[in-house]
Amino acid sequence: MPSVPPGSKVLVTGASGFIAIWIVKYLLQNGFSVRGTVRSIEKGKHLQELFKEYRSQFEYIVVGDMAVDGAFDEAVKGVDVIEHTASPFHFHAEDPDDIIKPAIQGTTNILESALNYGLVHNVLKRSFKTNIHKKSTSLKRVVVLASTACIIEPILEGQKVFSEKDWNRFSLKEIEEKGRGATAAHKYRASKTLAEKAAWNFMKINADKISWDLVTIQPPFVWGPPLQAISSLNSLNTSLVDFYNTITGKMEASPAHIGNWVDVRDVAEAHVKVLTTEEAGGERFIICACEVLRHHLAPFSWQDVLDAVHSGPSEEIFSTVPRGVPGSGKTHFIMF
Repeated sequence: MPSVPPGSKVLVTGASGFIAIWIVKYLLQNGFSVRGTVRSIEKGKHLQELFKEYRSQFEYIVVGDMAVDGAFDEAVKGVDVIEHTASPFHFHAEDPDDIIKPAIQGTTNILESALNYGLVHNVLKRSFKTNIHKKSTSLKRVVVLASTACIIEPILEGQKVFSEKDWNRFSLKEIEEKGRGATAAHKYRASKTLAEKAAWNFMKINADKISWDLVTIQPPFVWGPPLQAISSLNSLNTSLVDFYNTITGKMEASPAHIGNWVDVRDVAEAHVKVLTTEEAGGERFIICACEVLRHHLAPFSWQDVLDAVHSGPSEEIFSTVPRGVPGSGKTHFIMF
């Protein structure tokens, strides 16, 4: 599909979330109009106040439960792009289905709504045999916020460089074999993997009916300044909670706890660039910003975070931050 120019209307689902709210900000700053879905009027009003300088470019619509059939039917009407970010991110699911089903249903629901209701009008095509009604849509591209959780698998020895060609099959096997006994991390990773697979499968099954393309974006841990409404620490998103718990000593900074990271503003910028880049259609993109190690992007451990905090000039400010075991977090096995 051709690129999507500024001035086009973009639907952002879960618009009040940590990542999504930055996506909305970057879209507005780059001249796009945005319709955001939120779960309550209160969240919508927060966005209106935050983006009041873009009042003519921003609107919101309440979608209470994205897992309900038809949840996005009204939201998709008349948009040029869909940026789907709404998906559960937590490590509290006891039953894997508690996180897997909402992730899959939210993704397939937005695609079903796009297929059935993302219309400008019906075009009547006449032939010498019959009248054929064909759906005409302004929708050009759907972007799904996935995760490197869809890509990486545990490495038992040596090092491995992962790419967009890889899929996380390990977590799916863990869920299949252990069910409720699987770790919370694998339940979450399976939810992201199955939701992304569902999106690509939807495109394949409906290829003859679809006039738009799909892009998926794969960030790791996402950190950065929050713009969402925060009334307490419980309002923080999961990745920032882990960061907070590490530097306050509530979570052990084990060198074994490794992962990659990216700034939320880089993720938001990527969501704009895939709209303005024609060749992005049909692709997966890892968005990662870490130490460059042998031309690959190497991950961090939580010990690295503590070492970085204590390497700065403001030692007194961070005197209460734990030190862990300085220098013990430099062995990395997963790279992109």
